[in-house]
Amino acid sequence: MSKCYKNFPRRLVAALLVMGVTISIAQAGDRAEKFSGENRGKPVQPAQINAKFQQECSTCHIAYSPGLLPATSWRKVMSGLDKHFGSDASLTDQENKEITTFLVNNASNRWSASTAPLRITETAWFKHKHDSHEIPQAIWKNPKVKSPANCAACHQQADRGDFSERNIKIPK
Repeated sequence: MSKCYKNFPRRLVAALLVMGVTISIAQAGDRAEKFSGENRGKPVQPAQINAKFQQECSTCHIAYSPGLLPATSWRKVMSGLDKHFGSDASLTDQENKEITTFLVNNASNRWSASTAPLRITETAWFKHKHDSHEIPQAIWKNPKVKSPANCAACHQQADRGDFSERNIKIPK
């Protein structure tokens, strides 16, 4: 057997890996374009969670994954905590600074959209994934769901930043 054929499987595997990486990069670019520049880039949930963020933000709702929004959005959210979606969620200056720093440092790093929404539910990505063709409007009225902002009602691993479809269980 010639040397060419001995290396064939390794070369084939290497070529397929290169093709797969190239396709993945192209698809990521397509997704960013598809959702008007809303590309999270970094992992949605960082490896290390800030204890103050977890404590303060999860008292009323899940502590939303920082990578779901760009830094500009998190700065806006954190600067208006006295009127946080109808509630006063004010913090001390030190707590606010600590949590804001955590959110900004772990925010989406590839967001190129001109918007900086205050709500994750206002993003093109969210709207695409939860459109009325896939999620009937009645789901949002279910007492176990209540609103699109209640990610954990359907996404069993939302608190860990896992929103994959394999972990969805829509309440009845």
